[in-house]
Amino acid sequence: MMRKLILILFPLLALGLLAYIKYQTTRDITQINNHEQKPLEFKDNTVQCPQCYMYLVGKKHTAQAIDEAHKTHFFDDPGCLILWARDQKKELKTLTLWVFAMDSQTWIDMKKAYYDIKEITPMEYGFAAYESSKEGFITFEEMQLRMLRGETMANPKIKKNLLP
Repeated sequence: MMRKLILILFPLLALGLLAYIKYQTTRDITQINNHEQKPLEFKDNTVQCPQCYMYLVGKKHTAQAIDEAHKTHFFDDPGCLILWARDQKKELKTLTLWVFAMDSQTWIDMKKAYYDIKEITPMEYGFAAYESSKEGFITFEEMQLRMLRGETMANPKIKKNLLP
């Protein structure tokens, strides 16, 4: 009887401990007081998007928002940041926003970025950030408006119109 109890409890305790460690790792990086308002580095599969709950893997298409309390929020897709700000009733002008640029492979001011509207992004919204503008790219304000209207590649009607 005692042996069966140990065989059941030990794996459960081990899983619980692993879940707690993963939670602490994720929680610690987002709780850092980012007084410098700079983008933070993160390890793959340790930070979860607060909008869609996907774990971030690599920097490609990721974004960061630093709020008034100097807390950094990480997003797997720029569109998730826009939806999160809306849902949290956060004014984007009060946040410091960073996005990883596809062309320069650096963190840039999200509000100054140009956006391709038909790339494959983690949530399939299609908005990929670039430091330099090209034909067909849109501004941050236009990207935000389209995101809030649901005019994204995740919408089958929009996708059909954008792709050949």
